[in-house]
Amino acid sequence: MSDSTWVSTSMPYLSPQGKGRPDAWAEEAAARGGKGTQRIAHAGEVPAPDDVADLLRLTPGDPVVVRRRIIELDGTPCELTDTYYPVAIARGTPLAETGKIRGGAVTLLARLGHIGVRVREDVTARMPDGDERTTLNLGESEPVLRLNRVTLDAEDRPIQADMMVMPAHRQQLRYEIRIG
Repeated sequence: MSDSTWVSTSMPYLSPQGKGRPDAWAEEAAARGGKGTQRIAHAGEVPAPDDVADLLRLTPGDPVVVRRRIIELDGTPCELTDTYYPVAIARGTPLAETGKIRGGAVTLLARLGHIGVRVREDVTARMPDGDERTTLNLGESEPVLRLNRVTLDAEDRPIQADMMVMPAHRQQLRYEIRIG
């Protein structure tokens, strides 16, 4: 592992932030001496891609709300994240708009009565497509990690699906699992 590798855990991104706290990414980056920001590239309703429909238990093509973000560390793109929500949860809320959400989307979901209690993540590696390569400033032979996450509520209903792409050589994903 080089000094430029970022070790990331998912837990801070799964719980609502307390009042007055920044979003989880800004807080994590600041704790490590950096500035974490994100740009909303698009927000609104789109037809659900097949993999998203599967995670949200919808039919491919059903409408969903997406927030497409470019995650940056010190002004440099380090992750691409598309977060999808069922329209019954997100239509007409700030999730469907390009504005910043105070405390982050998970905090807003909790205020709307949608609290995640279980998460499933699948991680794969692949070569980036042309847009990903350009946005993340990757070389021709540099792979990416793809992390797909679905968050489920207490009734086991999916409330959010995240599709993340990050440079493999700059990431280490850490999972800590409490048993018992």
